[in-house]
Amino acid sequence: MSFSHSSMTWIPFLFRLLLIPCSLEPTLELPEPSDMAESYYLSGNLIWVFATLWGFFVPALFLFSGLSAKLRKFATDRTQNWLASFALYFLGFWIFLNVLDLPLNYFAGYVREHVYLLSEQTFGKWLADHLKGFVIGGFLTLLSLSVPYWLIRRAPRGWWLITGILAIPYFFLLLMITPIWIEPLFNHFGPMQNKALEKKIVQLAERAGIEADKVFEVNKSVDTKKMNAYATGFLGTKRIVLWDTLLARLTDDEVLSVMGHEMGHFVLHHVAQGILVYSLLTLLCLYFIHWASGPLLARYGEKFGFHSIGDFASLPLLMLLLQFFSFVVTPPGLAFSRHLEHEADRFGLELTRDNYSAMSAEVKFIAKDLAYPWPNRWIKWLRSSHPPAGERFNFYLHYRPWEQGKPLRYSSYFHGSVESPSASP
Repeated sequence: MSFSHSSMTWIPFLFRLLLIPCSLEPTLELPEPSDMAESYYLSGNLIWVFATLWGFFVPALFLFSGLSAKLRKFATDRTQNWLASFALYFLGFWIFLNVLDLPLNYFAGYVREHVYLLSEQTFGKWLADHLKGFVIGGFLTLLSLSVPYWLIRRAPRGWWLITGILAIPYFFLLLMITPIWIEPLFNHFGPMQNKALEKKIVQLAERAGIEADKVFEVNKSVDTKKMNAYATGFLGTKRIVLWDTLLARLTDDEVLSVMGHEMGHFVLHHVAQGILVYSLLTLLCLYFIHWASGPLLARYGEKFGFHSIGDFASLPLLMLLLQFFSFVVTPPGLAFSRHLEHEADRFGLELTRDNYSAMSAEVKFIAKDLAYPWPNRWIKWLRSSHPPAGERFNFYLHYRPWEQGKPLRYSSYFHGSVESPSASP
């Protein structure tokens, strides 16, 4: 899970008296967003609206034009083997889908990032990564789709339940192999380069009960100027990953505050919780597809060119139903994600007890990543996987139970004691 933030400049030189006797801690004030940050926020929302509508339009075009049925006929005319014909159909559909999506992906992922000075990625690197994603995504999608289509043929009433159950180990397997087999195809992952900082991270990790060899540095500067860190993996592949852009722009104390957040995800098993919730939503989605496809095929089957959900020409119909279901369940899913991020923030503060560094890191995230500190509540509800930067900043400012003699929520996870950090501007 990432530690993403919004964008703005900051105003120092405000001071607040701590409850620690005879000490002053400089604090920061959250200013209004810059014109560029506001423009980036608005353009991102417009792209999201267009991409959402596009996600309905493309499969509908493929479905109502009869292209899906024609492509299925082309595939079955070439081979009588069911798996081979499905793979041939899927290849044609996958190419069609990605060609139509290419202009949007190029504008949103390459042009826009360069216009807002958030990337110096070369076109060659972007194209190479895009092609890798096309191949890897196609293979994994073909693998995951072949199972439910095979099950529909043999268990037409219970295929959705069996597929939903099988999805749980599949998601965990994917989570386990992604850090070691997939992500390294796009960027180089290795140990920390700054050994002095690595020693501090090791000490913090030991206090959180995490093995030191679970922290990696990745060279994301070839792709973006944004900063990030995230927890990923499962069982032996669990790890915390720091982008080199983050390490280059934050002070050691600020990096440790970010690490405290990511260690919270790690220790509190947030990644596994997310997978379990996603698995439950997948099961509900499969049932919705099973329930809704019958009436739709009864009414539009002639126009579609097929009458059974087990006909793999129904793939665009599945995509349409999935898009609709996702739009409905995304807000509560995002609310759950924001809850996990908030608790990771709490864990990080209790672990480091360094509110100033958390605030100053947040301000740098805001300035460097051009995010918006106070998004519209509808945008937050529909798009935000993290609490808005303004909310996080205020939480960092006020959450200090250790100064008030109150119990810490996550103290049972900590090993040893923590020294009160020396606040320095």
